[in-house]
Amino acid sequence: MSAPKKFKLFEVTGIELEYMVVDRETLQVSPTVDELFKDVTGAITGDVERGDVEWSNELVSHVVELKTAKPTRKIPSFQKKFASEVKAINAQLAKRGRMLLPTAAHPFMDPFTETVIWPHDYNEVYALYNRIFDCRGHGWSNLQSTHLNLPFANDEEFGKLHAAIRMVLPIIPALSASSPLLDGKTTGFLDGRMEAYLHHQEKLPELMGSLIPEAVFSQEDYYRAIFSPIAQALAPFDTEHVMDHHFANSRGAIARFDRGAIEIRVIDIQECPSMDLAIAELIVAVCRAMVKGRWVSNYLQRAWSETDLLPIFLQVIKDAGKSVISNKEFLIMFGVLKEDRMTAGKLWEHLFNELRSELSENAQRGISHILQHGCLASRILARTGKEPSRERIIEVYTELATCLQDDRPFE
Repeated sequence: MSAPKKFKLFEVTGIELEYMVVDRETLQVSPTVDELFKDVTGAITGDVERGDVEWSNELVSHVVELKTAKPTRKIPSFQKKFASEVKAINAQLAKRGRMLLPTAAHPFMDPFTETVIWPHDYNEVYALYNRIFDCRGHGWSNLQSTHLNLPFANDEEFGKLHAAIRMVLPIIPALSASSPLLDGKTTGFLDGRMEAYLHHQEKLPELMGSLIPEAVFSQEDYYRAIFSPIAQALAPFDTEHVMDHHFANSRGAIARFDRGAIEIRVIDIQECPSMDLAIAELIVAVCRAMVKGRWVSNYLQRAWSETDLLPIFLQVIKDAGKSVISNKEFLIMFGVLKEDRMTAGKLWEHLFNELRSELSENAQRGISHILQHGCLASRILARTGKEPSRERIIEVYTELATCLQDDRPFE
């Protein structure tokens, strides 16, 4: 089997979008993705090939993932393709009284009683995770995200890209947070998914590290500092050697040397594909500007340790765009020279204004909507209130499901 083609920096992007399957009336999670796939293909499978977009399963049986079959050179070209696949899945699910639900966490799922681990292909890896960690928890079985895969062709490109992505990671949830409710209650975090995720692997801390990846900028150093400790931590549990070190790495951005890409994992899924792709475009544009040294050199970006960056991330997952960044040196990294402190929302506004000309019209509309009305989590809370009833939650999230079906922003 030939090795995958290595793309150069920013030549293409791989995109994955995860959604929940739920009952259309009650919104209870429905662990029936295998049924959906069988209805479409005639067989139980982990992947459904549909041309430019593939469907697949992730860990639990109520989550379906849509992904670019091949990395794309033009993110905007996938807006209609993803939206069309959402409609196709919903049409199939409707026959059994189900539908897709967006946002990064189900608002009232009980993961301890409702989790069903995917029992089919790749199950041996999921079973190992379950044996080590018990995957019945919000950080395991109730989280849906957008994954962005950005390519690198060699070690030099990897170092530049990794440096840039590490700088951008702490502020991403200010744009993307969409998980304010868990267990039917507000959590105090606009990005409840990431707060739960931070604690889901504490039994083996080597797998996640500090979430913000370590300051390593070559494949050799990455294996030494990240993959080697992961392998050592897993060894007593993975006696049958089923776990791939790429798969076990749970940092907020992970290096996939097997396919020449870095995968960004801290983006909450939005209400519809056009909003997901708008955020993707802006993140890619900021990373590209960082790699090119638009505001500061790559050398200065490499000086930041994960312990410098993590406090910013922890504040941003709580308050999203309203988080105040008071680290002047961090702001300088993005060309903010005159301010000592700035909200994360204002920082994104600055970046959007700097890079607007590089974005498609869809991305400009989507980002403008977020900057004007707040991240999706804050818009959800504005509609549910801080102590919502189950009925109110169902009402608001049913409207979010309609936004997904119609591919339109949630007001």
